[in-house]
Amino acid sequence: MQRLIPTGEAARPVGFAEVSQPVPEPGEALIKVEAFAPNRGETFLLERPRPELLPGKDVAGLVVQAAADGSGPGIGSRVVGHPAQGGWAEYAAVPTHSLAVLPDSLDSVRAAALPLAGITALRLLRTAGSLAGRRVLLTGASGGVGHYVTELAAGAGAELTAVTATPARGERLAELGARVVHQVAAAQGPFDVVLESTGGPDLPLALSKLRPGGLLIWFGQASRTPATLDFFQLLGGPERATIQHFHYAGAPYDRDLSALVSLVEQGRLHPEIGRVTDWTQTAATLVDLRERRIRGKAVLLTGGAR
Repeated sequence: MQRLIPTGEAARPVGFAEVSQPVPEPGEALIKVEAFAPNRGETFLLERPRPELLPGKDVAGLVVQAAADGSGPGIGSRVVGHPAQGGWAEYAAVPTHSLAVLPDSLDSVRAAALPLAGITALRLLRTAGSLAGRRVLLTGASGGVGHYVTELAAGAGAELTAVTATPARGERLAELGARVVHQVAAAQGPFDVVLESTGGPDLPLALSKLRPGGLLIWFGQASRTPATLDFFQLLGGPERATIQHFHYAGAPYDRDLSALVSLVEQGRLHPEIGRVTDWTQTAATLVDLRERRIRGKAVLLTGGAR
């Protein structure tokens, strides 16, 4: 079968290789991948790829071999999956605890755009607690997580301010119910909750906009710059504030994937797809994704997606 593997080259991050079809573990189903969606964080891993790296965490397709232990969906089921790696291939072995069955109304393209960003958004908002009537600041709102957080938080009754440097992206976030600013400094606090994903100088600035006793959840460092906190800078500011480190990972994912599928089916969540193309265009798409030339998710098709 064909699989995309890292090349270590900036202009062509991946290339095709002919490899053996994966042999599933007892608790894994074999999926014929119809569509996959790369994440911007994966483009960074490809800059200096580990020897064992097999990229691909967000997939949708068809079960062609059910799990030997009897768990999970049966042969012929259309599914969305979130394997640890290996999804950029014709076939992928995916743990059944990382799969959810798709209804006929949800196509593989939209389904593939859900897993990492959607699971992150769900778990992030779960960590933040009840949002009805609360003031929330979201930094780094330009990506897929920002889109899903905005739509879900606004739907839950939050008064959300989203920070994005991209005017076109800001228009979409405003449509979803956010107040949009283009710099953290322009956000008008105080906020009950800050969802911070950029690091660097934005983190201490966002922290300073918390109300006393507020919560900052730190879930990323998109600037790729460490943050520095100054004790004295916070005097007279958010006393008793809490900073909570957050990372979305931790299987099982099946319940969250099922919840995301249900939200889309109910019209409460709308994946934003900025590009759909054949997987022969993956290398160029990864470069465009890394350089933020794609608005929303990019989805690559291996053939036969519906």
